[in-house]
Amino acid sequence: MNVVRQANGEQATMWNGVAGHAWVETQALLDRVLEPFEKLLTEAVAARAPARLLDVGCGTGATTIAAARRIGSAGRCLGVDISQPMIEAARAKAHSAGVPAEFVRADAQTHAFDRASFDMIISRFGVMFFDDTVEAFANLRRAATDDAELRLFVYRTPAENPFMLTAERAAAPLLPSMPARDPDAPGQFAFADPRHVERILADGGWTDVDIQPVDVACRFPEGELVRWFTQLGPLGRVLNETDEHTRAQIVAAVRAAFDPYVHGDEVRFDAACWQIVARAARAPR
Repeated sequence: MNVVRQANGEQATMWNGVAGHAWVETQALLDRVLEPFEKLLTEAVAARAPARLLDVGCGTGATTIAAARRIGSAGRCLGVDISQPMIEAARAKAHSAGVPAEFVRADAQTHAFDRASFDMIISRFGVMFFDDTVEAFANLRRAATDDAELRLFVYRTPAENPFMLTAERAAAPLLPSMPARDPDAPGQFAFADPRHVERILADGGWTDVDIQPVDVACRFPEGELVRWFTQLGPLGRVLNETDEHTRAQIVAAVRAAFDPYVHGDEVRFDAACWQIVARAARAPR
């Protein structure tokens, strides 16, 4: 099922274009890097034992599939994402694994989910991209049962996540046309301010909001580093527009900038995040 009502038009264009295809091409690498968060979420799923779970911004489906394994065949796991390439990859992954996870291409901000149809909603870095965050979380509240649990991971500030900005900072002198990040726009660090997040959730119909800092050690093979920064993030989205000589200069400069994170045959960095847990406020009688 593919249902997308265009509210997040810019995000839909990006994630159905270069960015979405890049995530599909690098899904094994990304799944490896983000696996610690998958484990934290699936442990919470096992403790909660929901009957019906929704994974928002599910990407290529690793977390949805892991949650479906924990819940078992008696439950239901649905992953939703705005990216058609990633949803297709998620469906293929679930089919290959023999896991009965379901996937829908849709904008979670506006999609008409069945009311009160999920008793747990999770997301691994998938909720920072809405253009109207209150509308999005109000829509998710309508999809949730009373007292359903919301559990999210989002990034803290750019200053606390220097690894994430290394590539674009190193490339900037050679690539002045690369757009600067807008801290107030939908994107990777849109949920960095916990007070802002609390207001969004409260206005969207969620209560008992608990936001805790979590620092997670991430790692991947050094041999994948060039692929990481040439395919992913802001640099990955514009690098192919440069000429071959400039591209070679950028790759050399950016690779050198990552040296502090290279330890032997591994790249290691800490992801500074918020773990957000909330409860669906009871609907007025």
